[in-house]
Amino acid sequence: NFADFLLTFFFQKTTEKRKAPTINIEDFRAIYRTLVHRPEFRELFCTYAPNQKVLAETELITFLKKEQFETEANETTALEIISKYEPIEEMKKRREMSFEGFVRYLNSEDCSIFRKDHKIVYQDMNRPLCEYFISSSHNTYLISDQLIGPSHLWGYASALLKGCRCLEIDCWDGSNNDPVVYHGHTLTSKISFSSVIQVIEKYAFAASEYPVVLSLENHCSPKQQEVMAEYLENILGNKLLSSAINDEVPTELPSPEALKFKILIKNKKVGTLEETILRKGKDSHGETGEIIEEAEDDEEGDEKSPSSPLIELPKRKSESESTPPPRKKPKMKKIKVAIGLSDLVIYTKSQKFESFEQSRESQKCYENNSIGETRARKLAKLSAPQFIAHTARFITRIYPKGTRTNSSNYNPQEFWNVGCQMVALNFQTPGVPMELQNGKFLDNGGCGYILKPDFLRNLNSTFSPYKVAGESTPIALSIRLISGHQLPPSNLSKGNKADPLVHIEIYGVPEDQMKKQSSVVKGNALSPRWNETFTFTVQVPELALIRFNVEDQVSIAGNEFLGQYSLPVQSLSKG
Repeated sequence: NFADFLLTFFFQKTTEKRKAPTINIEDFRAIYRTLVHRPEFRELFCTYAPNQKVLAETELITFLKKEQFETEANETTALEIISKYEPIEEMKKRREMSFEGFVRYLNSEDCSIFRKDHKIVYQDMNRPLCEYFISSSHNTYLISDQLIGPSHLWGYASALLKGCRCLEIDCWDGSNNDPVVYHGHTLTSKISFSSVIQVIEKYAFAASEYPVVLSLENHCSPKQQEVMAEYLENILGNKLLSSAINDEVPTELPSPEALKFKILIKNKKVGTLEETILRKGKDSHGETGEIIEEAEDDEEGDEKSPSSPLIELPKRKSESESTPPPRKKPKMKKIKVAIGLSDLVIYTKSQKFESFEQSRESQKCYENNSIGETRARKLAKLSAPQFIAHTARFITRIYPKGTRTNSSNYNPQEFWNVGCQMVALNFQTPGVPMELQNGKFLDNGGCGYILKPDFLRNLNSTFSPYKVAGESTPIALSIRLISGHQLPPSNLSKGNKADPLVHIEIYGVPEDQMKKQSSVVKGNALSPRWNETFTFTVQVPELALIRFNVEDQVSIAGNEFLGQYSLPVQSLSKG
């Protein structure tokens, strides 16, 4: 990396100067200071250190109050920082901080732009599940494209280690009565269902203790569904939520706290939760039930079909140019579900979405909907208040359209804006959507659950992301872009010099979407200085994310991406 290059460069210069193939401790210190003792740190230090050599305890307190906005800073705060970061024992005894200690403090996690108190679980975790944004993955088993790429167990381990709480498993009949996981009707490779469940059992709670939801896209015969149920029970053991809490039918969903260390199954379910509770303890082996529902309409296409059909036959003139025929009576399809698997579905029953009105009239709190991005986008634009009223009551999962065969992602923000809990993305695909996802779920200790703002939880909310006046308290945000340090050169830059610039972007409700750009620092990736201030008015800070995007200006025509950092606006630390 760039630091290695610099060390090599300084080493060569130093050894040439001394005409020896080695460096001594003074040479090493000189190299270290050149790399680490940045002039902007020295300027800041000297502002508060009258003798420009040490910061006394009282001067450090002044710095913390004025620069870091730590209004409660006192003698104890200062001594804790000195004790933690000052390397010279004599300084510690005198309650002073050297420039080296000050540099170590500024480079530490204590000076991260991300709020320290948001790095732990700090939100109320006792609200119903539908009141949280839930980190969710689409086709979790794929680690490349949707058509010919490999299916791999690492997809599950990787997602869980990133705090993902809703995983998708596409299940199909396999040979020897052993179900397999792959993207059906494609050339993606197959992995066994049992191995997937073993990996999930191992990593489910590595990053978070809050519940994991397994969203089953179930294409198996009833016989192999029974095998799936056996694997789930035998491998997951006590981690599997296999019965309702206290054997009671809920009037609202349980909380993440009540479901800690539990794995929930999301699948189609035969009948009601009452019937499941009554069957408890009875042997249902070999029993199946039937669900009758409307077949997928042509507009949305099946969730899993990459594109339907892959080869399109030419239409006759009369078909393509005539006025569309009146809507036919919907085709109905019968789905067989093994009772053994159905009874493992407790609080996450997959229910086909028909309309907001229908859901409000007849949907139960433990029934949830999956809506494709195309239809969801239309609903969000045309019926935002009704969509918000729906997501205040029921868990709603959004998934990418089938034509995203290269595993591209949509912008998740537009669906978070209307309160959708499970906005499923292709975790294997880098880019802005996943950067926003990762940034958003840094919040609340990275536990994968974020409490939605009150206006997205209130059943009588009148909030709309398209008309935000009066629903939230706007904030004025001022960002001072000071400098960069050891930025990597881009692949297209000549030598090790980049011409860096920074875009500061806000993502949120439409009124808050904005982007501002710094000036370009020519030929300096080591220590570019900007000292520019940018101001924003954020109308709905509860939903806003800020993204710092660093690029190399390769030519007038385009820039090359160097790096980025995204986080919630309300998780910004002052100072």
